[in-house]
Amino acid sequence: MITRLAGARKARTVALSWAGLRVVAIAAELGCRAKVVRWWLHRFNGLGLEGLDDRPITGRPRRLTEFERSRIIALVKQAPPGRPVRQEDGVLAPADGTGPPEWTLDALAGEAGRMGIAVGRSQVRRMLLAEGVCWRRTRSWTRSKDVDFEEQGRGSSACTPARPTARGSCAPTSSGR
Repeated sequence: MITRLAGARKARTVALSWAGLRVVAIAAELGCRAKVVRWWLHRFNGLGLEGLDDRPITGRPRRLTEFERSRIIALVKQAPPGRPVRQEDGVLAPADGTGPPEWTLDALAGEAGRMGIAVGRSQVRRMLLAEGVCWRRTRSWTRSKDVDFEEQGRGSSACTPARPTARGSCAPTSSGR
């Protein structure tokens, strides 16, 4: 029976083991790790042929399809509809006054809702973090293109004091001898 199922990787693992190959050789033959081969062999030894069957998937199924997830992730790569663009006269004006000027989680969730995808901001955040997508942009007001602009130094303004450094405790932590 196992030789008839030998087309599947799990069944081939068992068949190669019966043929006398060691775990490392089976892993090299199948292109997987030795830990996976051991796992399938232990499962087969404990449950027989039923151990090679796939177990039912547990947990709640995903609410969004991969297509919907990719559409939300693709939004971040596009310019927001309200982002200011420089016009012919040099004035910055939003291309679309109704849209957000930058992508925030709320703006992304709202735009997804307009596309027909019901999703909350927390789910958008989890999705973008899982994919490693950065939705935050650097703020344009932190750097000036004006040649006469002087940076104030460290901190957000001259009147904001720098964070105080921690002082050492009065009691020594070692004997020092």
